[in-house]
Amino acid sequence: MTVRKTLCPKTLADIQSSKGEHIRRTLSWVGMEQIALPIEIAGRPLSARVNAGINLLAAPQAAKGIHMSRLYLLLDQLTQQEITPELLRQTLGAFLDSHGGQSDSASLSLAGDLLLSRKSLVSNHFGWKAYPIEIQAELTDVFSTVVQVAIPYSSTCPASAALSRQLSVEQFQLQFAQADSEPALEEVSLWLAERGMPATPHSQRSWAKVSIRLGQQASEIPIMSLIARCESALATPVQTVVKRQDEQAFALANGQNLMFCEDAVRRLEQVLSGADFCEDFAIQVEHQESLHAHNAVARIDWKGTHHAA
Repeated sequence: MTVRKTLCPKTLADIQSSKGEHIRRTLSWVGMEQIALPIEIAGRPLSARVNAGINLLAAPQAAKGIHMSRLYLLLDQLTQQEITPELLRQTLGAFLDSHGGQSDSASLSLAGDLLLSRKSLVSNHFGWKAYPIEIQAELTDVFSTVVQVAIPYSSTCPASAALSRQLSVEQFQLQFAQADSEPALEEVSLWLAERGMPATPHSQRSWAKVSIRLGQQASEIPIMSLIARCESALATPVQTVVKRQDEQAFALANGQNLMFCEDAVRRLEQVLSGADFCEDFAIQVEHQESLHAHNAVARIDWKGTHHAA
C-alpha cells in the first residue's frame, strides 16, 4: 500500500513585515508614483498618473516597510465610478486600514489632461482643448482635497498697446498735418487700412494655474465650474478651430482685455472669492513673454479663509 504525503502550503517570505530595534525613525511618505490609471472626472475619461502612499511610523517593533501591493490593489476602486471627495476619503481610509496601526497619514494625487470640446467664437465649429488637472487628497486626523487646473489664455500687454497707439497717432499726424483741408473720410479710411498700424502690441500665450481647497461637505469635484469661472474672468482663452472670422473676434477680445500678469491674477481672485465650491484658493499666472526671454509671473498664495480680502 502506497502512502501519499500531504504537501503543506508554501509560506512565502514577508520581509516587509520583519521587525528590528534599529527602526526608530518615522518615514514621512512611502509609496508609488506615476501609476497609470483610467479614471472619470466630471463624466469624462482621464488617463491619469497617480501617486499613492502612506507614512510609516517609528516604534521599537515597527515594520521594515509597507506592502505597496495592498495600496495598488485598493486603487482599483477609483476606476469603478466617477471620482468624488467621498470616494477619495474611502480609498485613503482603506490605505490606513491595510497597514493596521503602522501609519496615521495617507495621501494620493491624480493628474492628467482633461479634454473638453470647445466651440469657435464665430464660425460654429468645435475642437478639443486639453486642460492639465491634478487632484490631491490627504487623510490624517482630517481629510482635505485640493483641485488644480491649468488654463491657457492669451494676454496682450497694455504698455505695448499704448505705445503702438502712440505711434499710430504720430504717423497719422505726419501724413495729414500739412494738408490744406480736412482729410476726407475715404482718404482716412484708406490710410487706416493700409498704414494705420505701423506698430503692433505684443501678445503671448499665458497660463493660469488655479488651486482650490474643497470644503469638508463637498460632494463632487467642481472642475467644470472652476474652468468656466476662470475663462469668463480672463475673457481670452486660447482657441481650437479658428477661421478668419474667429481670428478677428479673438483679436477684438484681446484688444478689449489688455492684461499685465497683475491684472490677470486679480481678475481670477475676484471670481474665486465669491465661489461657493471652495474654502480657499491659490493662483499663479505666467505670461510667456514674446518681448523678453523671461516670463512675467504673479501669484496669490493660500489665504487661509474663504472670502478673505
